[in-house]
Amino acid sequence: MKKVFTVGVFDLLHIGHINLFKNARALGDELIVAVQSDECILKYKPEAQMVNTTEERLFMVSSIRYVDHVITYDDVDEIIKQVDFDIFAKGPDQCHAGFQRAVEWCKTHGKEVVVVPRTENISSTILREANPITD
Repeated sequence: MKKVFTVGVFDLLHIGHINLFKNARALGDELIVAVQSDECILKYKPEAQMVNTTEERLFMVSSIRYVDHVITYDDVDEIIKQVDFDIFAKGPDQCHAGFQRAVEWCKTHGKEVVVVPRTENISSTILREANPITD
């Protein structure tokens, strides 16, 4: 049984996220999704305007049929060491230093890394720009 693992914020859940989950789940028999905590997001991006709380995002992601398990995380290069998985599925834009360390950890521990393509013309950034959050 192959376990697939992916991570993200998933604040403005959209078709691109659903496609990520669908494509990641197709790589194995079980999909584990880690949702980044509010505290960690605001630690690194204090200007971030979150729409949904960690608990709301956990609920939304867990409601998607392609997802088998949902957990929270702070740093990708730490959670990667704590989850039992075979394949790490990530997006092409997930490349900051923490992801680089996570990918390196996967390589040295016999875990496969698969870059799942983005869905064209959709992203949380596009949605935020089209619908700015106001107080």
